[in-house]
Amino acid sequence: MNDTRPAADPAAFEIVKNSLFKIAEEMRIVLCKTAYSPILKSAGDFSCGVFDAKGDMVAQGPDLPIHLGSMPDAVRAVVKAFGADVHEGDVYIHNDPYFGGSHLPDVNVVRPAFNDGKLIGYACLRAHWPDIGSATPGSYGAVTEIFGEGLRLPPLRLVSKGVLNTELEKVILWNVRTPDERQGDLGAQLAATLRATERLKSLAQRYGTERLIAYMDEVMSYSERLMRATLADLPDGEGYFEDFCDGDGIADDADGNDAVFWVRMKVKKTGDRLLVDFAGTDPRVAGPMNAVLSVTCSGIYCGLKMCVDPNSLIPPNSGCWRMIEVVAPKGSVVNAEFPAPVVYSNHEMSHRVADMVMGALVHFWPTQVMACSQGTSAVLTLGGVDPRSGRRYVSYETIKGGFGARPNKDGINVIASTISNTMNTPVEVLEMAFPFRVERYEINPDSGGPGKYRGGCGARRTWRMLEGADAVGTLCMERMRSAPFGLLGGKSGAAAVVTLTTPDGKTRHLPSKGAFQAPAGSVVDMITPGSGGFGPTAERDRVAIEADLKGGYVTAEAMKREYGV
Repeated sequence: MNDTRPAADPAAFEIVKNSLFKIAEEMRIVLCKTAYSPILKSAGDFSCGVFDAKGDMVAQGPDLPIHLGSMPDAVRAVVKAFGADVHEGDVYIHNDPYFGGSHLPDVNVVRPAFNDGKLIGYACLRAHWPDIGSATPGSYGAVTEIFGEGLRLPPLRLVSKGVLNTELEKVILWNVRTPDERQGDLGAQLAATLRATERLKSLAQRYGTERLIAYMDEVMSYSERLMRATLADLPDGEGYFEDFCDGDGIADDADGNDAVFWVRMKVKKTGDRLLVDFAGTDPRVAGPMNAVLSVTCSGIYCGLKMCVDPNSLIPPNSGCWRMIEVVAPKGSVVNAEFPAPVVYSNHEMSHRVADMVMGALVHFWPTQVMACSQGTSAVLTLGGVDPRSGRRYVSYETIKGGFGARPNKDGINVIASTISNTMNTPVEVLEMAFPFRVERYEINPDSGGPGKYRGGCGARRTWRMLEGADAVGTLCMERMRSAPFGLLGGKSGAAAVVTLTTPDGKTRHLPSKGAFQAPAGSVVDMITPGSGGFGPTAERDRVAIEADLKGGYVTAEAMKREYGV
């Protein structure tokens, strides 16, 4: 195809490229300063992006890799639904996984940007709402159809030429447990996307609308060229990996046992192209562990970006993935079809496939990969009525675990890993907002997999419900049965364990997924997964072993057992 556009000015291109990234970053700042819920303003469970008029991602903020593959599909869903019927001052909202969403709690707010009547592109902010309806607080119940997962919104016009659709807003707020908080979070999303479109308009006024649109296209082409060149420099090869998930939250026998299911992956790299094939993966399961294809792709893209570009030199956008082909059987757990439930899979399946990418690539890129990280978002929701105020509350937390060991260094303790990039919400913030106390939050020793390089340790965290604060909790936790794997002689990290102790003193293990009752005075104790080690344990440096002991990451007993020291 002949390209008749004039060549881009290198200096202007660099300025525009960085400006687009900063627009996405500024959206993040606006949301953090104006959001109501702790999971947004403190933990940062959201992503911001700038998109072209077709819905391709041009720039993503320093947010969550989990959204790399699915946010463009979310914006494309708006483009497809409304076509040319898009106007300055419009804002669209949706959360349907089968229209480019991820899971129902992730609500997309999409705002078009114009200059002199010409559509430049879109700003999209995907934010996790702590509640979107359904039978359980936090919208994380183990159900068998998406209809039970909460309020499902196809692409809808929330604001028309600057006028809010108050009837649609009422429908949304009347279907959630904490409407005031949801209204505040929605307002923050509106403010952040408005700021982004104002910045895009300013860039268009500076460089010209057509030239800005051309630069946006060139930014994606720039990432594509870098990704292709980097892939071409790496060895060709094939790798295979398979792993099982702990279950889907639905009992599979009369004793209440939850059966495991398998994900199988083959990766083939040829020249500057890479194929990921999920042939042989199990079909859909009854519970919400079924991932739509865009979620699966997000996990693939995250794992590949870490391996191919460990120094983060390639801007993450839609151009990066043009040479990546993902093949997955329709109706499988990695390519779900309506109306399969999906709420757990958004993070659990994308965690799984991102880690599996490492396991497959180690066969021919052993110096580019890392051992398995915690492999779960370790989600705990608690909801009920706060006795201090008499108002409903919903707490949603993702608890950190181990980050996998690398070919040249240890893993990282108690940190969001791979597809996640969320922060710790300060305990003081949680205890002010919700009727519980966090009695313990500490590194769990011996949870990092032994190896030449030790895996990062997981955490131990304890919540106690306050007097008068009966709660309904839900848990979504992988790696209870399938421990985080090590690579090239490194051993697995410790698996997760969660117990509930009720006021009568009885303690029981909680299953990996599903709802439970937590009466006032109950204690939830969680041990998050560690991560895998890398390389043979016999090659670990003695100084490093001694430092682990002094730091409290390894006990003397484990040091002797694993390293013979």
